[in-house]
Amino acid sequence: MADKDVYDDAVEERVINEEYKIWKKNTPFLYDLVMTHALEWPSLTVQWLPDINRPEGKDYTVHRLALGTHTSDEQNHLVIASVQIPNDDAQFDASHYDSEKGGELGGAQREIEIEIKINHEGEVNRARYMPQNPCIIATKTPTSDVLVFDYTKHPSKPDPSGECSPDLRLKGHQKEGYGLSWNSNLSGNLLSASDDHVSAWKVVDAKTIFTGHTAVVEDVSWHLLHESLFGSVADDQKLMIWDTRSNNTSKASHAVDAHTAEVNCLSFNPYSEFILATGSADKTVALWDLRNLKLKLHSFESHKDEIFQVQWSPHNETILASSGTDRRLNVWDLSKIGEEQSAEDAEDGLLSSWYFIHGGHTAKISDFSWNPNEPWIICSVSEDNIMQVWQMVSTTEETYADTGRTCKLHTISPAQGHSKPER
Repeated sequence: MADKDVYDDAVEERVINEEYKIWKKNTPFLYDLVMTHALEWPSLTVQWLPDINRPEGKDYTVHRLALGTHTSDEQNHLVIASVQIPNDDAQFDASHYDSEKGGELGGAQREIEIEIKINHEGEVNRARYMPQNPCIIATKTPTSDVLVFDYTKHPSKPDPSGECSPDLRLKGHQKEGYGLSWNSNLSGNLLSASDDHVSAWKVVDAKTIFTGHTAVVEDVSWHLLHESLFGSVADDQKLMIWDTRSNNTSKASHAVDAHTAEVNCLSFNPYSEFILATGSADKTVALWDLRNLKLKLHSFESHKDEIFQVQWSPHNETILASSGTDRRLNVWDLSKIGEEQSAEDAEDGLLSSWYFIHGGHTAKISDFSWNPNEPWIICSVSEDNIMQVWQMVSTTEETYADTGRTCKLHTISPAQGHSKPER
């Protein structure tokens, strides 16, 4: 049995490497931008910060990311990094892209720099900034605590002693977790998921505990348009919708059996007050309408393994992305649901709602984030230390190198529309 496992692992590794070589060779046809960066340690979390700097006379803009580390036994850090993204008019010749050397596609070599490292207690399971003050970042730790940092109050280099000094320590859980969400309408209101419950804090104020789930709560999210509503998903396979105006914290306003396995993530649509998506260990992404949770609107069934992250595009109400253990980040277009498939797409196994498939990672994707300032740019991080910043191509049809086949992609218009560790 051990020999068979070793053989299977070797075969899988060979397949992964071959798929990666094909992807790498075809990046000039599939992307307008690809930046691959090997981090010192894997990051389980990534989020673009909302600020942007436009240096005078430069052909790029500077963006920033919140990252974390997942070291073996060494000191962990909350990390703020800067990324140079080329302007639309930056000159680039795809024929000069060296697919074997990798690195950058979309302009000259771009800088990715670590600006701030803050000592952290254990790995950073998740880090999310407060919308009303992006300098304030909450983190989930391997312990039960939620830590809050104002990174402007910490030096750029960490204390050599390794001491972790958060500006606030929030208690209310018994075990570690991953779900974390700030209220975009009410400053300082933070949700955290762990154990079999959800904790809600008004930062520097008392906490409220919501206890409707019967298993580990994997993720939690505030509704983006209604300040009192939030959703939670858990290993009990349920999606629950809560209203903080209710005095009953042990029973959700709405609860539904959402999937046939653990539910790992959820995301509310930023444009529609009724639409949300969930991702599950059953390998599907489900689409829901809050007005009738008894009926699932749609199920996306292309992932080959557990899904750990779903996020709506901040720039287009019909665009949704999902990622997980199968090393793929799928981008979906809801407006294409129900469209008739071409015979060619059906033969290739392509779904009409598929918009783009990012195949640049060779390990489980831990997390990803849509850039809030640059439409169609995503940053994704995987368990093998790799961080990629990428933008899918804006042309509609390209010939796939070495195959002679045509890769069909929808036209991208910026004006269109308004992994966690083992658990």
